Amino acid sequence: MSPWFGLLIAYLCGGIPAAYLAGRWLRGIDLREHGSGNLGATNVFRVLGWKAGLAVLLFDTAKGAVPVWLLPRWIASPAAAHWALVFGVAAILGHVRSPYLGWKSGGKGVATAGGVFLALATRPTLISLIAFAATVYLSGYVSLASLVAAVVLPLSIALLMGLRAPALVLSVLVALFVFWTHRANIGRLLRGEEHRFRRGSPPD
Repeated sequence: MSPWFGLLIAYLCGGIPAAYLAGRWLRGIDLREHGSGNLGATNVFRVLGWKAGLAVLLFDTAKGAVPVWLLPRWIASPAAAHWALVFGVAAILGHVRSPYLGWKSGGKGVATAGGVFLALATRPTLISLIAFAATVYLSGYVSLASLVAAVVLPLSIALLMGLRAPALVLSVLVALFVFWTHRANIGRLLRGEEHRFRRGSPPD
């Protein structure tokens, strides 16, 4: 298989809008018009409940992990490992700008990025996920937890895999991207206006 065809597959896979589909299938609504308006698992949890939220979280994670793990095995290239990084980027971009939604925002890409790095750097990603869960538990802020996890991930990759690990550069870029997509949340956190995570809470 051509790596460029794999790139297209990764993008289309990442673009599948699980949160949007969950809203349509379960309640006949467009989640972009409810809660925070974000097509991510957090908003699904708030509007549709924990079962739907968990399902969307797992799906969004899988659509990042599967292309990175599977597609490099199908391409005839000595640079398959590096193509895995590119496939990961394509999956994240597909989630953020879904082709199925007219290239409009499909979410902030945190869960999909988590799936990408589960495939690329499993142990560092698990450490990052622990940091995420601990931050949510202690603070109640999913946005803050996402930012903490984004910082912990490249540090963990550097410590466990070395400074020359290909995934390190990508993790730094993704961390910067996460901070950019959460810039409104950062402002609310600094002003003390961010809402804590619980079902039925105001939009974030």
